[in-house]
Amino acid sequence: MKKLITILALSLVSVLQAHEPLQGSMREGEPKDPLAFRNDSALVAEDVSFSHFSVFLEGGEIYPMGDLMDAVENALYGGVGIHYTYWDNVDGVVMFQYTYFKPRPKIYYDGVHQFMGRVGADWKWKTIHPVVLGGGFTCSWTRADAEEINYAKPGGTLTDNETEFGWYARISLPVFRYKEYSAGFHVMWEQLWTLPKSSNMLYAGLTFERSIW
Repeated sequence: MKKLITILALSLVSVLQAHEPLQGSMREGEPKDPLAFRNDSALVAEDVSFSHFSVFLEGGEIYPMGDLMDAVENALYGGVGIHYTYWDNVDGVVMFQYTYFKPRPKIYYDGVHQFMGRVGADWKWKTIHPVVLGGGFTCSWTRADAEEINYAKPGGTLTDNETEFGWYARISLPVFRYKEYSAGFHVMWEQLWTLPKSSNMLYAGLTFERSIW
């Protein structure tokens, strides 16, 4: 019982000592604003994440490179994406695109559906303004436009879906801006880590963007 009373007494003293500075400052008439950190100009200046948000549409043409040139033809693509402020001169990017590749050799299906998802960043380097440099990671999901699955035939592995990962590098050039709307050109190099060799593609197209805030 004595040990319990001692522990309670020590706890009470600790609590009183912890509150004493706060009570002293209150006696001095200093206001206590729970949101006072918002008035810290230095902190506010650094906290720019999501201060800008926009959506965009893209479209253009894909040019297969290397060995891929013998496998598929050039193809049109389209997609959507978002931009959001990450740092003062860096925007985060999320993109989704679709294309339909036509095979060059004669095989037993007409083409391949490809869905692309990308996550990356755009760097607004003042030295080359208004050119924007970008890069990031990509994920590709492909499926042959075929009703039957036959792994033994050329291109047969694509009839059961394939998922590949890779990276991309991109250059964008805004050429038009009016209020919350903008448009421009972009060129992108993409490499997928397929086996036994990587697949390389060059993208070129147009971007139409609208700022939400």
